[in-house]
Amino acid sequence: MHIPEYSQIVSPLCLVTCKKNIFQWGPEQQQAFAQIKQEIAHAVALGLVKTGPELKNVLYSAAKTNGLSWSLWQKAPGETRGLPLGFWSRNYRKSKAIYTPTKKEILVAYKGVQAASEVIGTEARLLLAPRQPMLG
Repeated sequence: MHIPEYSQIVSPLCLVTCKKNIFQWGPEQQQAFAQIKQEIAHAVALGLVKTGPELKNVLYSAAKTNGLSWSLWQKAPGETRGLPLGFWSRNYRKSKAIYTPTKKEILVAYKGVQAASEVIGTEARLLLAPRQPMLG
């Protein structure tokens, strides 16, 4: 099981658990805690990677204000959504937080292709899509 955008959801919780920070539980931490509990209850199982010319590997990416997220899906003919193969997310590091929206989109596409190639290999065809699919 994996939770999309995990790092963005739990970042308020990580801030209060760092040694250098004073532990201060507020509304932001409470909201993050409630959201992660909800996400855990509805987590999606990842599928096994299959090969074949009829299968399409689709990489969805999103560059948001607080971080990057991307997911890899595999669709067989006749399927509308497909099976999730992986989800990734991370917060921006240092200077990348002030990148322009275009640079952030390029960064998330690059990181997504890197991660996807580790799952499906570099020989597989990959379609890029600009948004995350809805899981519900």
